[in-house]
Amino acid sequence: MTRTADDSWDLASSVGATATAVAATRATASQGPDALLDDPWAEPLVRAVGMEMFVKVVDGESLADDDDPLLNRRAMNEQMAVRTRFFDDFFLDAARAGVRQAVILASGLDTRAYRLPWPAGTVVFEIDQPEVIEFKTRTLADLGAEPTAQRRTVAVDLRNDWAKALKEKGFDPTAPTAWSAEGLLVYLPPEAQDRLFDDITSLSAPGSRIATEHMDLSSIPDDWAEKLTERTKRLGSEIDLTELFYTGERNSAADYLARHGWRNTILPTAEAYAANGFQLPDDELATLGGNSGYLTSTLA
Repeated sequence: MTRTADDSWDLASSVGATATAVAATRATASQGPDALLDDPWAEPLVRAVGMEMFVKVVDGESLADDDDPLLNRRAMNEQMAVRTRFFDDFFLDAARAGVRQAVILASGLDTRAYRLPWPAGTVVFEIDQPEVIEFKTRTLADLGAEPTAQRRTVAVDLRNDWAKALKEKGFDPTAPTAWSAEGLLVYLPPEAQDRLFDDITSLSAPGSRIATEHMDLSSIPDDWAEKLTERTKRLGSEIDLTELFYTGERNSAADYLARHGWRNTILPTAEAYAANGFQLPDDELATLGGNSGYLTSTLA
């Protein structure tokens, strides 16, 4: 389904289905005696969504090709471990520095509010579409899951006035905040990405932090979404990323944030892999551009 300015979704359609895909890989990376992650809620959430292709993934079937350097099961699990550990460590590092307020933008099936060892008094805000928030909250409650922080949900589209909705849920703009935008930016039009960072900046006290992916926009192939979609469809995926991503020219997150008073640290993808004991796959789609990786920014 092609994106529109006011489209919405649940966890089995459009952008929501990609959140389920991520959770499915997080589930497989959490399986077995040599598990790379420990997310006990990913698999039951995927099963509750009920998309057959992703239920098969957590059952060890399909959507992996041992001959594909990027889309084999091991490589996919390692990629998800690198990504998940980066954002986990980001929040835990912020907590150790005394930050007691976290915001997970486009939270999808993220379970950090339930599985990270948050310090006492930490408030975790989750922002996403109303149907997504309602489904995850209800399903985890039915599973007996208990948040490990004060979890507050904000059911609002990020293209709307989410800042107002966040403050109405008790967000304190005078306190330092840890913000995550994991796997989010390509799903936003370029101008919406800028507005997102403008709103975050206006809501952030000194000492606040942001974590997101860093895309090297100068070297991303124009047809990378088409190439990735073609390869995943050969494995049985029904998701057409070309209909979901907003491609074309946009501001680099690092450059835009730097112009607005944030100090950036970029962890290149190859270094992130090496830090976790993995080797980056030798594949043109393994990174979003040659110097891409993970971005952490701190407001002075």
